Parts: sequence; structure tokens; C-alpha cells
Amino acid sequence: MWTPVLTGRHPVRYVAIVEALAEAIATGVLRPGDRLPTHRELAWRLEVNVSTVSRAYAEASRRHLISGEVGRGTYVLSESREAVLFVLKDPNHDAPLRVTDLSTNVPAIDPSITDLDLALADIARDGGLAAALDHPTPALIARTRATAARWVAARGLELRPTDIVPTAGAHQALLAVLLSICTAGEPVLVEELTFPGIKALARQLGLPLHGVAMDAQGIVPEALDRAARATSARVVVLVPALQNPTGATMSEARRAEVAEIAERRDLQIIEDDIYGTLAATPPLAMLLPDRCTLVTSFSKSVAAGLRFGLVAGAGPVVRAVAAEPQTTLWPLAPLMAEVACRWMEDGTALRRAEWQRDEVGVRHRLARRILPNGRVGNPPPSPHAWLAVPPEMTDPVSACRAVGVDVVSAATFAVTREAPPRIRISLTAAQTRAELGRALDRLAAVGISWPTNSET
Repeated sequence: MWTPVLTGRHPVRYVAIVEALAEAIATGVLRPGDRLPTHRELAWRLEVNVSTVSRAYAEASRRHLISGEVGRGTYVLSESREAVLFVLKDPNHDAPLRVTDLSTNVPAIDPSITDLDLALADIARDGGLAAALDHPTPALIARTRATAARWVAARGLELRPTDIVPTAGAHQALLAVLLSICTAGEPVLVEELTFPGIKALARQLGLPLHGVAMDAQGIVPEALDRAARATSARVVVLVPALQNPTGATMSEARRAEVAEIAERRDLQIIEDDIYGTLAATPPLAMLLPDRCTLVTSFSKSVAAGLRFGLVAGAGPVVRAVAAEPQTTLWPLAPLMAEVACRWMEDGTALRRAEWQRDEVGVRHRLARRILPNGRVGNPPPSPHAWLAVPPEMTDPVSACRAVGVDVVSAATFAVTREAPPRIRISLTAAQTRAELGRALDRLAAVGISWPTNSET
């Protein structure tokens, strides 16, 4: 039975256990389906409190490393490269070279902003804090839907409040949609390089993903048509704006081509519009009101920790999602919904999104200046950059870590093709522009560059 060695790891014991667990999975010591020791047994072996092991297992479960069921035990989940993005990282305070983590896509933070302090003070003054520990009330849900309808209208999508289902973030929104329209074993089409969240959900729900070829504008229409015909898939998950990881954004003509194929092939499209506010491009759902369901949240444009998202659309999918409130409305924290509503109503959310868009632009230009080899064309500023690695670099993640920068390998995003020689970095993850600049200088020094062509 697996017993981790905690010597030399993080001083906080539960964090050290999670680190050891992630490492054991990554190195093959633990394999998918392996059963882990019980909480009490591992606590006895490590000479720690049972609560420490329980907290470690809970954290590992949240990061999609393990799963536990009452009466069956705790097991390692199916192998996933994307899980490394959720692993707690050692801050390396004592290391000679401070590591800058550019691996996780999080928005930039303006330390001078006190929006949350003001919102919480207003909620407390209005006597609303007591409701934070209750379930969302029907009045709060109705208000949230109406406010969110006005928010998506600003993106050009005119919907009724009943066409909106609030959720606790985009990941939960995507899960709710997939549960409503897919059955286990059903093929789902995605971009050939796709975001880790959909890979994790598909693995957990037993949905085989089929990657569709991409170019500088995202998914290739002809390839989508061929894949739909070859797989008989009904569902497509797309990120039309600032696609993760490539940063590709569909042109108006490309969106029209994709919409025509969806109509002709009778496809249901799930549009992940989480970066749409930053791109300021209209959603694909405007062209496909009956067969495109929009999923979005505030996590990339307003605040990463504000766990508030939406399922939106005029078609039957949203009605199916709304019919299962236990997967959407019940997990929504009233305090999150209250803050989100206030920020949408008083303009704070829009102001924060506009600040984020401006900051992304500044950081994108910084990266264009520091990293060699300019990209073909003039792609829109993206919070993440898809970068080329030199041919001799066989392990780019380790090579970048050696110079003090955490990045993500292309293998984390690849679906059905061999991972290209690329890495993804988050330009907004660094705390300051100066820190980002230093990290980019280090990457340039080991040969990381912008791609010299439009290939993904």
C-alpha cells in the first residue's frame, strides 16, 4: 500500500501529502484505479492527525487526482496530464531562483482595487450577510437571471431571464450542459488542442473526445464537417474567442461557416465564452439561437475567485439544464450571487473587465517585444500565449522550470494528435508587469519564441 515520503517537502503536512500523491501519479508509482490507504491508516503510518489526511484527500479530490466513495474507499482517477495544473506548487521561498508561475490562467490583479471590501460592507449594511449561509432564495435567483440577461445583452445576445441558468462557475455550467444532453460513450467534438476542463469532464463522464483540426482562427470548418460525418457526433464544444491554449479568435466569416455546418449536420454547439468579454467579439450563439448554448463566468475577466457562471441560450438545452436545479442553482453560493448581481448592476463588473482587457493588451505587447520572432499577422491580445520551443528542447517544462518559470506543455491540451512543440504561458498570472518581463527574459534566453507561422 502506498505510503508517501514527506521529508523535504512542503512544511504544511497536508500540502506535502498532496504533492507526494501528484508526483506518484505523474511518475507511474500510482496508476489509475489504485486504491489508497484509508484516512486512519495513512495517518497512523505518517504519524499525523487523521484530519490532516482527510484534508489532503479532499484537496487531491478537488484537483481531480483521486475520488472517494463511502464504503468503497479512495482511488486514483484516470491518468490526466491536465491534472498537473491543479497541483499545489511549492513556493520555493528558500530556492536561489524565485519561480514565477505562468502555468495557470488567472486574471491580473490590481492591488489598489477595493471593490470586494466595499461590496461586502454594503451587503452587511443592508442586512444581507445572514442570507449568505442559506440556500439561494427564489427572489435572488430571479434577480440574478434578470441581471445576467442584461449582462449577456451587452455581448449582443438578447435573451429572456428564463433563458439564463446561474451556476457556481463555468466548469459547473459546462458539467450541467453535458449531463443534460450527452450519454456515456457518446462522441464529443472539440478543437484538437483544447482546454483542460473539458478533458477532465469528458473523462469523468465517459465521453470520448474527438479533436478537430485548427488553424490561426480556431477550428477548421472543413475538418469539422468531416469529423461530424465520420463520428456521427451531435455535440461540439468550442472556444471561438481567445481559444485556450492557442489564443485563436474566429473571424466573422469563420463563425458563419461554422454556423452553416452546425445547421446542416444538426449539431448542438456548447460555446465556452469565458474569454469573450476580453476579446470584445460577438458570441457564436448569435448566429445559432436554437442550437448553440453559451457557457461563461467571471473567472477570467472580473475575478478568479468569484464563483459565478451562466448557462445561456434560447434553445431546448437551457430548458433541460433548468429542469435539474440540483446541478446548478443549489451549489450556487448566495454571497457569490449577491456580489455578482451588485457588480453587474452598478457597473463594477464591466469596469473590472475593461481594466482586465487593457492590462492584457499591455502584457501582450510586452511579450511581443521581449520574445523573438513575431507572429504572422496581428492576432488580438490574449491573456495566454502559445509559444514555440527550440527543436533540441525535449522537456520544455523542466527546461523552463530550471530558469525559474512554470509553464504548461502542449501535451496537456492535445486530444487526438501528437502534441506539437509548444508551451502555453499565462501573461496575466504574474503579479506585476515587471515580474512578467523578467520571466519572459528567462524564457527568451532558453530559446522560447513566438511561432514564425500560423500553424498550431
